[in-house]
Amino acid sequence: MDKKQASHAFRILLGKVLQYFLQGLVVLAPIGITIWVVLALFNFVDDILPNILHVFLPDLMQKDADGNLKKIPGLGFAVVIVIVLLVGRISSSFIFSKLVNAFDSVLEQTPGIKFIYSSVKDFFEAFAGNKKKFDKPVLVNVDTTNVWRVGFITQKNADNFEVIDHVVVYVPHSYAISGITYIVPRQNVRILNNISAADAMKFAVSGGVTDVSE
Repeated sequence: MDKKQASHAFRILLGKVLQYFLQGLVVLAPIGITIWVVLALFNFVDDILPNILHVFLPDLMQKDADGNLKKIPGLGFAVVIVIVLLVGRISSSFIFSKLVNAFDSVLEQTPGIKFIYSSVKDFFEAFAGNKKKFDKPVLVNVDTTNVWRVGFITQKNADNFEVIDHVVVYVPHSYAISGITYIVPRQNVRILNNISAADAMKFAVSGGVTDVSE
């Protein structure tokens, strides 16, 4: 085998290794991040619960040899589950919704906090909730003729930007939580009626690896 063939074989091997690495990353990253977030939440609750309980029930909480309050294994997990269930149960009640709306109004009128809160709120409501935005998958032409990107219509018109007969389209990046917002002519957009928003998002984020259901 000469140097040229050896170099070609090495590039093929390197490409395979990179492919396997990326495939492994795609499988492990979502699992690892999910586990990390859940454990971090439970550990956070486990860390603060002993101090809270000690304030209200000082005789219940015991201290170790170093004078630190002992943790109750699994208590953080149980408390988080109960809180989530309670919030889910009462979230639709009239009184709770009024309280949330009042708190929401205060945050949205507070200088400095308003920008952060409203941006985060709108971002999450775009994925779920009553203001869900990423529910209209499309193909959008923004580069050159016959080259299309997978995106989502987030605004049906761009009149506020003084652009007539245009729509606002969000195009997610592959293997990332970021994306780009485009204001494009309506004729540059093709509605994907036979593909669900979830499948379109998975397809775009996975770099076209995920199969879509028709």
